[in-house]
Amino acid sequence: MEESQTKTKERTDLQENPEGLRDGSLLAAVDLGSNSFHLLIARLEQGEIRPAQALSEKVQLAAGLEGDRLSREAIDRGLECLSRFAQLLQSVEPQRIRVVGTSALRRASNRRTFTEAARRILGAPIDVIYGREEARLVYLGVAHTLADDTRSRLVVDIGGGSTEFAIGERFEPRRLESLQLGCVTYSRDCFKDSLLSKSNYNSAYDRACVEVSHIRKQFRSKHWVEAVGSSGTLQAIEGILTAQEWAHGGITRKGLQRMRKTLLEFKHFDDINLEGLSEARRTVIAAGVAIAEAIFDVLEIDEMRSSRGALREGVVYDLVGRLSHEDVRERSILGLMQRYHVDEESSQLVARRARMLFDASYKSWDLEISDRELLVWAALSQEIGKAIAHKHYHRHGAYLLRNSDLPGFPQHEQEDMAILVEGQHGKIRQGLFGDSDEAALLRLQRLVALLRLATLFKYVEPLEHLPDFTIKASAKSLRLDFPSDWLEQHPLTAQELSEQQEAFKRIDLRLEIN
Repeated sequence: MEESQTKTKERTDLQENPEGLRDGSLLAAVDLGSNSFHLLIARLEQGEIRPAQALSEKVQLAAGLEGDRLSREAIDRGLECLSRFAQLLQSVEPQRIRVVGTSALRRASNRRTFTEAARRILGAPIDVIYGREEARLVYLGVAHTLADDTRSRLVVDIGGGSTEFAIGERFEPRRLESLQLGCVTYSRDCFKDSLLSKSNYNSAYDRACVEVSHIRKQFRSKHWVEAVGSSGTLQAIEGILTAQEWAHGGITRKGLQRMRKTLLEFKHFDDINLEGLSEARRTVIAAGVAIAEAIFDVLEIDEMRSSRGALREGVVYDLVGRLSHEDVRERSILGLMQRYHVDEESSQLVARRARMLFDASYKSWDLEISDRELLVWAALSQEIGKAIAHKHYHRHGAYLLRNSDLPGFPQHEQEDMAILVEGQHGKIRQGLFGDSDEAALLRLQRLVALLRLATLFKYVEPLEHLPDFTIKASAKSLRLDFPSDWLEQHPLTAQELSEQQEAFKRIDLRLEIN
């Protein structure tokens, strides 16, 4: 089936959620943590999210990391958990579900074995997010549970494989960091055979102190007024301190010291018997206390209160923004353009051409609304590499996209944008698309083709308006029909189109020019 469209027509069926989110809308977040998997289904009520369903299961994905690979047993544990989550998610529309993976999946070289199976189970893509993006989402989740004042806060989340730090005011984080210290990995590495001893504890504490010292200058106490702990480990510590009456309403340095001394009275994880400690936390609590004590000492924290807000709440609030046309990813791309002094007028021209080409071809090429967004963001950032050098600017741009902290973007979206920006110009090198599976390869090849054409026409439009040419797409071809004599009057564009025909052959596409 062929789809045609002139350059001026916009497709209304590409506008996702045009009326915005209404009160009563259900949204869902799934947090694939290194220790536990969490599911939150929330209902939107007057701009706030109200939990409707919540479920957590201890999976310990990080404990299944053998080198940089997830074990088959860890993968199976995770997928079995998600099969139970999937039953609850049937009440939520697929576009209102977001699934994020954290430290263990960031580290796993074979994560696609897990994420592809997980996508089939949940019916939603799996976004493996960078550490600083995780910190941003944690901060967002915590900020919505606290008083809306202007006090500067330090937010800390000790996870199973990493610990996130954020300093911000109200709903805006100003500093973000993620360190490779987590209660699951430290339990495995520092407490061999689950044995408790002073030397094992000190090993975990000293290792954590070294890690935290790397961010001491930016996150020490002079930069914030109050400290807030997020998620399971710090909430568990506060619960134990309160139950034992070692602290009243929060976590204190003295309380942590008392807890350490008590823990070291036991010889093995299985022996630990503390009021307020759940069975699920027994194997990770010693490492969690060691990490917490190191953070308190290095960052000069005397007292910290915990918050029920966590990554999953932050993911839901971020999803509300995406569906209400307040997508932080748009701000990230605009910030990138400003940072590298991109010619905004030229980039906007490319973005307009990219939208037009996409809208003419997306049905025949089985592309989705998320692909349109990705193509436009790549179009807007396609010149950032010129800030390094004009020669090979497309390669420099791809490097910047792969290695920049871009709030809102998971790893795979940054990688996909890098592929599009590198593929926009010159020869399409072998290996550009990495180890993409067949479906992903076809999708990326089509998007590269559209971006190449969009960048080609940017050299025409500043001088004059493009003619009303027709675009027709079929499964393996793209046909451009120009008015009579237009290409003869624009020999440079005609030559470039001819060169594109050769490039298209390398991605199994036929470009027809009439």
